[in-house]
Amino acid sequence: MMKSSLANCPVPVDQQPLNEYEELKTSWLFRDCALNWWEYAKKLAWIWGLSWLIAGPVASASYQPNKQLIHFLLVGAAGASVGVVLSLLRLYLGWLYVRDRLYSMTVFYEESGWYDGQTWIKPQEVLTRDRLIVTYEIKPILQRLQFTFAGLAGVFLIGTIVWHLF
Repeated sequence: MMKSSLANCPVPVDQQPLNEYEELKTSWLFRDCALNWWEYAKKLAWIWGLSWLIAGPVASASYQPNKQLIHFLLVGAAGASVGVVLSLLRLYLGWLYVRDRLYSMTVFYEESGWYDGQTWIKPQEVLTRDRLIVTYEIKPILQRLQFTFAGLAGVFLIGTIVWHLF
C-alpha cells in the first residue's frame, strides 16, 4: 500500500483514491484488464470455458447434443457467456468506482465507522494528478470493457440469427 503523498491528508491510507487505484490495479482479475489484447482475450476465454462446466449440462438437459447439436451449442455458449458477462460487469463497476473517486474534487471517507463520515477537498496538485491517472490509465481500461460488452452483444445477435435459421 502506498503512503500518503500529503502529510496533512486526513483520509485514512486505505481510503485514499490513489491507494484504492493501486490496490485494484494489482489485484487478481482487475490487473488483467491492462494486459495486451491477446492476453486479455485469453483470460476471458478461460472464464467462458470454465463456465461451460455449468452451462453444458444445463444445455444438454434441454437439447440433446446427438439430436440437436446446433441448438445445444448455441444455448451452451450463451449460458457460458453469463459467467463472462458477470465477470466483466464486476470489472467495470470496480474500475468505475475508482475512476469516480479519483476524478472527484472531494473524497468522502470514514474515520472509524459508518457513522462518522467526513469529506476532504483535494488540493489542486492532487486533483490534477488523479485526473491524469483517470485520463491515461483508467479511461482506456473502461473503453476496453465497453468494447468487450459491445462485442458480446454482437455475438449474442449473431447467435440469435443462427438460432432462427435452424
